[in-house]
Amino acid sequence: MNIYKINDIAELIKDNSYVGRGIVIGKSEDGKKAVTAYFIMGRSANSRNRVFTQKNGELFTEPYDFSKVEDPSLIIYAAVRQFENKLIVTNGDQTDTIYDGFVNGKGMKCALKSREFEPDAPNFTPRISGVINFADGDFDYEMSILKSADAEGTACNRYSFSYPSLNGLGHFIHTYVCDGNPIPTFQGEPERVAIGNDIDEFTAKLWDALNEDNKISLYVNYVDLETLERDERIINKNK
Repeated sequence: MNIYKINDIAELIKDNSYVGRGIVIGKSEDGKKAVTAYFIMGRSANSRNRVFTQKNGELFTEPYDFSKVEDPSLIIYAAVRQFENKLIVTNGDQTDTIYDGFVNGKGMKCALKSREFEPDAPNFTPRISGVINFADGDFDYEMSILKSADAEGTACNRYSFSYPSLNGLGHFIHTYVCDGNPIPTFQGEPERVAIGNDIDEFTAKLWDALNEDNKISLYVNYVDLETLERDERIINKNK
């Protein structure tokens, strides 16, 4: 087993009908961009009734058809926010928890001590989070997953990962292994994936590989490390 293998992200997900929600963070091959991607998938009508929208530089999930919203509690949230030199991306309202933690001088790991997996038994969907820390023309990044310790949801396991930025390398974490009932939770460390220089190529590769029936929305962000300017793409299945 080659623990240093860098995978093609499309190969990891193309035959998997349901990886849930996913976060990718890494650095472009030329070393010039910090890269973030976030996607959502859904099986229920309530989950599929969503789009990504931007407001004041922040990314939100919103209902596509407000008249069909059944339960907004776990599907409507700010997915991407920035605090000073930190870019936050998560799969739930813990985005705000991390942001508020930064305001109060806490790190991501400390801020997330107040949170756990989602209360959606029997799946107990993990909360996945990532933060990019920009400094001195470069960055490092952190990822986290909070998941149930057992099938009954009696306790929460907390895993944190910290990475330097390396050219062409990203890490990919997602909520589920595959489809199922209950849906099996992501296992192990975030997967190593290749990050190219072209945002449109990377966006298309990721979107095209996601299951056609279950994919909902995708956001990709390339930040220029010299200017900190963002180049962003949003794809919504619901148009």
